[in-house]
Amino acid sequence: MTLLTQVKFCVIALTLTVLLSNKANAQSTTDITHDEAFKALLAAKKKAEDSNVLVNIAVVDAGANLKAFIRMDESFLGSIDVAIKKAKTARYFNIDTGELGELTQPGGIIYNIEHSNGGLVTFPGGIPIKNKEGKIIGAIGVSGGTIEEDRTIATVGVASIIE
Repeated sequence: MTLLTQVKFCVIALTLTVLLSNKANAQSTTDITHDEAFKALLAAKKKAEDSNVLVNIAVVDAGANLKAFIRMDESFLGSIDVAIKKAKTARYFNIDTGELGELTQPGGIIYNIEHSNGGLVTFPGGIPIKNKEGKIIGAIGVSGGTIEEDRTIATVGVASIIE
């Protein structure tokens, strides 16, 4: 191997190291940590318990990957998938799922969008989670109560991150 080839390999290795390091550093500030995910999950769970509502709660990261989940005892089995999809929908579009739902009604500007992305949920209970700098780092989805209860419980989870 010539000296020039060795130098090229060193430059490539150094470049990859810097890029991966920058990506890791960026992720730590733009993605919800597991501690934050559990904080949101537990705050939402406490609100649900205080309200005597049995729900499923899902928290996804900035990439819409499931980060934390709880199914409260005796909550609806069908709400498991709904909670996860509410969280993912909120992150995919960076909007409260209830607000998104207003746009998806017949005649709405994105009518039928809920059939995309493997199925979306466009009614209240999914909310993006922002960090203290206002950057979206994930989302929470709650399902099992009324849509008003789900939204209220999710809102408590979101608020716990910036307290």
